[in-house]
Amino acid sequence: MATPKQRMVPKLGSIDELLKLSEQSFKEPEAVEAAKGGIQSIPICKIRFFQDHPFRLYEGERLTDMADSIAKNGVLVPVIIRTIETDENGCEYEMLAGHNRMNAALLIGLQQLPSIVKEKLTDEEALMYVVETNVLQRSFSDMLPSEKAKVLALRYSDMFSQGKRNDIIEELKKLENPQYIKENPTCAPLGHKLKSRDLVAGEYGLSKNSVSRLLRIDKLIPALKQRADDDELPLRSAVHLSYLTEEEQNSVETKLAEAGYKVDMKKSELLREYSGKLTPEQAGKILSGEATRRPRGQTPAPFKLKYKVYTKYFSPQSKAAEVEEIIDKALEMYFAHQRQQHPQSNEEMEESDHVSEL
Repeated sequence: MATPKQRMVPKLGSIDELLKLSEQSFKEPEAVEAAKGGIQSIPICKIRFFQDHPFRLYEGERLTDMADSIAKNGVLVPVIIRTIETDENGCEYEMLAGHNRMNAALLIGLQQLPSIVKEKLTDEEALMYVVETNVLQRSFSDMLPSEKAKVLALRYSDMFSQGKRNDIIEELKKLENPQYIKENPTCAPLGHKLKSRDLVAGEYGLSKNSVSRLLRIDKLIPALKQRADDDELPLRSAVHLSYLTEEEQNSVETKLAEAGYKVDMKKSELLREYSGKLTPEQAGKILSGEATRRPRGQTPAPFKLKYKVYTKYFSPQSKAAEVEEIIDKALEMYFAHQRQQHPQSNEEMEESDHVSEL
């Protein structure tokens, strides 16, 4: 016979069906008892999104499908939030795991969410919840470049704790699947802080060079990250731009937005060379191509004597050197005659002499 605790825990599908503890079920007596263990009904108006949330949220049909599912089945798994100081909008909590569920719930008019409330989390610990939730929900390979960058940046940050990460992952897996059995930690030795690029690369199926590039992507300003995610900015070019200061990156983004310039490897490499001393004007010249455009040569365009004129004065047997000498003498005589017939100012004379030399 099932215990009350067993009866209150629903069997879950994947996290992607997302976490839908029925609105009816969490109001039942069993759920009231469960609230003592952490599940509470929290007004959505009191919860704000995680600030600078690094992952794209559901939109369009995907969000509508989730809203329809919640309307039919309720929210089957609680969201995870943390307490914060009440902000200017009256929010007392910040979302860690459940942004899509909250958007879907708002879409159908729900006013409360079943929530697991975390007290006194540091910003770093809160970010770890946000990141690991998204890693569990979908394949790392399906993430956008900026999202991969944020995951890897967290793993390399000074605050990273493998022990804390393991605890969070265990908590999230149990939330998704109450029948989950903790894995034997000896089966997946990950090291203490996973500072080794080899270990991180192996865990996510990346080369060490790919890890290095993605770590640089995380240093871009949000607008340039967006361009990288939208394939408007090649990743290798994005890496070069990551070496610019924040102010310089903003200058580049402004020029891209205003004039619609494209960034290629040549331009990004040149921009990187100016890191620390790049002005908005110089950024504009590089992005427009003006900085690398070759000046037009001072040599006059080549001139061809028409066949009709050539045959009028020269035979087919005439040698090129002879033809050139005759033309030179003829022009010299012509301009000498012109100077005698039409005296000119010194400036005009100099121009005429220059023409005769040509």
